[in-house]
Amino acid sequence: MKTSQQGIDLIKAFEGFSGKPYLCPAEYWTIGYGNIRCRDGSRVKEETPHVTEAEAEDLLAHELVSFERTVDRLIKVPLQQGQYDALVSFAYNLGGGALSASSLRRMLNRGNYSGAERQFKRWVFAGGRKLRGLVKRRAAEAALFASAA
Repeated sequence: MKTSQQGIDLIKAFEGFSGKPYLCPAEYWTIGYGNIRCRDGSRVKEETPHVTEAEAEDLLAHELVSFERTVDRLIKVPLQQGQYDALVSFAYNLGGGALSASSLRRMLNRGNYSGAERQFKRWVFAGGRKLRGLVKRRAAEAALFASAA
């Protein structure tokens, strides 16, 4: 399965675009649409060259492949497109390790789709603070996940 345009649009909307490196709330250097890695796999740094929107879209597409593989590897139950998109967005934002260690993944792999959907709302903290943007993003991901059920 691949991330649909709806999933890509959700990621882009919540990540926003920045052509120059910036420190995200979790204190990672970030560029483009929330990327913490450059095309060559190196970490984004303050001195990372600026990117155009087209370059950021290419970087997003490149990074999505990794997060799609993560979801494919970690989730053992059948998924509808919206569920898949929500999980890729979640992993893109938090990292594959967070998905791997989550009760969301464990519940889902036990076939508890509604329980997994409720778990999205627990992941709203960055840098030890509850962030309004993450509350909105997790609600959007949960709604996308639920719309596929």
